[in-house]
Amino acid sequence: MNPFKPISISLSPNTEKEDVLLAWKLKFQPWLWKKGTAVEELEEKLKKYLGIKYAISFNSGRSALMAILEALNIKENDEVLLQAFTCNSAVNPILNRGAKPVFVDIDSTLNLNPEDLKKKITPKSKGSMKTSSSSHPFTNARAVMVQHTFGWPAQIEEILKIAREKKLYLIEDCAHALGAKYQGKFCGTFGEAAFFSFGRDKIISSVFGGMVVTNNEKIGERIKEFRDELDYPSNLWIFQQLLHPILINCLILPAFGLNQHLGRILLGLFHKLSILSKSVYKKEKKGEIPEYFPKRLPNALAALALNQFRKLERFNKHRRQIASFYEKELKNTGFNLPLAKSQEGRTPAFMRYPILVNRAHKEGLCASVNFDTDEILKATRTKKIFLDDGWRKSPVIPLDTNIDKMKYLFGTCPQAEKVAQNIVNLPTHINISKKEAKKIVDFLKKYGSRRNSK
Repeated sequence: MNPFKPISISLSPNTEKEDVLLAWKLKFQPWLWKKGTAVEELEEKLKKYLGIKYAISFNSGRSALMAILEALNIKENDEVLLQAFTCNSAVNPILNRGAKPVFVDIDSTLNLNPEDLKKKITPKSKGSMKTSSSSHPFTNARAVMVQHTFGWPAQIEEILKIAREKKLYLIEDCAHALGAKYQGKFCGTFGEAAFFSFGRDKIISSVFGGMVVTNNEKIGERIKEFRDELDYPSNLWIFQQLLHPILINCLILPAFGLNQHLGRILLGLFHKLSILSKSVYKKEKKGEIPEYFPKRLPNALAALALNQFRKLERFNKHRRQIASFYEKELKNTGFNLPLAKSQEGRTPAFMRYPILVNRAHKEGLCASVNFDTDEILKATRTKKIFLDDGWRKSPVIPLDTNIDKMKYLFGTCPQAEKVAQNIVNLPTHINISKKEAKKIVDFLKKYGSRRNSK
């Protein structure tokens, strides 16, 4: 194991040597940054892969969601139901339209709970009935958005049935789920539209990037019109993204390997000097959309995504193998494994492998907490294992997101809130070997044994 390359769950985890070299090459070809053939090729390959009619690219998953909401004509005061334990980048596009996010609790697989969904679609208050073509006696609910959390397919058939009964649009948030299947059918092909993310720590990565897919001709054409009216991001923004895999792999990760404080200082300095961009901007944590979105997908980032897409099956096979290793090694150790379930009818992508740091309990996700996640993550860092991916401590992540601005009310999604307090995610990406996964497992076992003996 390379002592200068720590075990990390984030920081461009998918990148291999050829990805870094491609970014380096593109950095010196500015004439290819915005326009070229890579965008159309990526769209065509994704259409063919999913067996879908439309695939329209954007510079991020949130830009893609903004396009979907525009195409569905989501208006002010319309309600969009989505699960708690999600990212603010899934909430902000809803807020940006003046619509209202309605948060639904999660089930035992960390996905939207159909039973709570039914409860959150409530009758209209007296005197607020409006006439519409659908004429359904419910709130201003217009759409439900399903997040296949960490690549585990949600209860999509049940959710789709509810959406059809209530005449709601179904949007699939497939940011974690490229390649995942439910009953042999790809996630992203069940609803009116779906979006994927090619963010820096997603299934495939171009640092920033996203895609809308749909089989609906009317929606597809509206999204294309929306995209075609957008500008490309600035050359400076594109340059930042091309630098990301280069600096992370050649400088920042080795710095973390030497000393965690050195790594943090270096990363923070690059962010402060705007040499690198953050995955979530400061404005987004306050419920606002930065000027970087929505934009078209620049050719240079499409080229990075295309290079990763060619490796998708290998990546996902590896993720499933590492997830299987974690499940086998951590079962019966006192950690709760929410995805240690039968995969019959499902092909998960396992963007992460979540564990809950409490004793497994038959009656709920989080019964009695034995360990503190801050304490665990602090201890892992001393072993050069960096597991804090930001997916914790809040029902809308990252932790420093202004929850009030997200319109989230504490107590409305108790399971999501418990999970957020007790989750630690384990890496499954292509740069995590079985040897490194074993190092994580051995640490967790030893840590759990030591804590329980006190």
